[in-house]
Amino acid sequence: MAFTLCDGVRLHWRLEGAVDRPVLVLLNSIGTDIGLWDRTVPLLLPAFRLLRIDTRGAGGSDAPEGDYSLAMLAADVAAIMADAGVDRAAVAGVSLGGMVAMQLALDHPSRVAALALICTSATMDPAAWTARIDTVRQQGTAAIADMAVGRFLSPGFATQHPEIADSLRDGIARQSDAGYAGAGAAIRDMALAERIGEIAVPTLVVTAMLDVSTPYAGHGEHLLAAIPDVHHVGVDGAHLPPIEAPAALATALRQFLTGDAVVDAAAETLFEAGLVNRRRVLGDAWVERSLANRTPLTADFQAMITRIAWGEIWGRPGLDDRTRRLIVLAITCALGRWEEFALHVRAGLSQGGFTRDELKEVLMQTAIYAGVPAANTGFAEAQKIIDMLEESA
Repeated sequence: MAFTLCDGVRLHWRLEGAVDRPVLVLLNSIGTDIGLWDRTVPLLLPAFRLLRIDTRGAGGSDAPEGDYSLAMLAADVAAIMADAGVDRAAVAGVSLGGMVAMQLALDHPSRVAALALICTSATMDPAAWTARIDTVRQQGTAAIADMAVGRFLSPGFATQHPEIADSLRDGIARQSDAGYAGAGAAIRDMALAERIGEIAVPTLVVTAMLDVSTPYAGHGEHLLAAIPDVHHVGVDGAHLPPIEAPAALATALRQFLTGDAVVDAAAETLFEAGLVNRRRVLGDAWVERSLANRTPLTADFQAMITRIAWGEIWGRPGLDDRTRRLIVLAITCALGRWEEFALHVRAGLSQGGFTRDELKEVLMQTAIYAGVPAANTGFAEAQKIIDMLEESA
């Protein structure tokens, strides 16, 4: 076990991974220790050397009495980095860890190469934190353990993984009262909101769909508006993505921190080229709806089909759009892919991509080569689209 002594306080940290990889510093939320990252670490180690730190007051670090501040906690991180031989690194922090990461970037800018701010904020309700601190100092951390876990994890995840929920609850209940209250004071008294515009490194803001503590609205959106070089990724789950969405979080961190600028630019060019073809074939309105409906689950898939299907295949010169449309109708009818069939029938008829007679001939041909039942359903589905188009005309 490694420790650093900072202002008389012993701080616990762990450095792991291949020495030739870039260092990523991982900071924890209040109420957790370096174990917060256990489910995510195996997904990060192929790309990074990881420096995990127990915030003062938590895990293996000392828990002195009194209020802590973000400046104090950021100085702790800087001291540990120096002790570990890490001059400069990317820093990822969850909740309190994200607040400490922002403070580190402001107070010790030479230490920070990039930031990943995960389910965090530059401002919280001081009254709510005062009440929580008072409860902990009077009744102990056990008094707020259930409440904290209820905010840390989504109900569905907690139900499916009682071993994780119970371990978190037990960890909070056993944490030093002084340590939790001291860290809570750092959250209560933070003064980041007016300063985060000074952050001068690339920053990723990660928000979670079910996070009730620091949701996008009122928290993530303000980080995105204030930090100059900022990017956003949304993931599923609640307040602790390293536990609830480790794969999505690791993917976001790896893409943001190790992405090749040339490769990224090429992918963006292919996406934009595919978008031109997609709009031409399906129409602007449909494409705008499809893009607006992207979720963290579907965004990469939408990007892939835009680059490959629409950019590469629909952009090939060997066949014109009309021929490709008719081929798609025959294939989707034969395979019973009725949602896609309806999409291309609607787009083709409404945009003059083919005539109703040509649609009929495709379905007649499909009846011979793919079977009468498939063509029968195809005629029925096509008629629904025709009726809708006539009603709206």
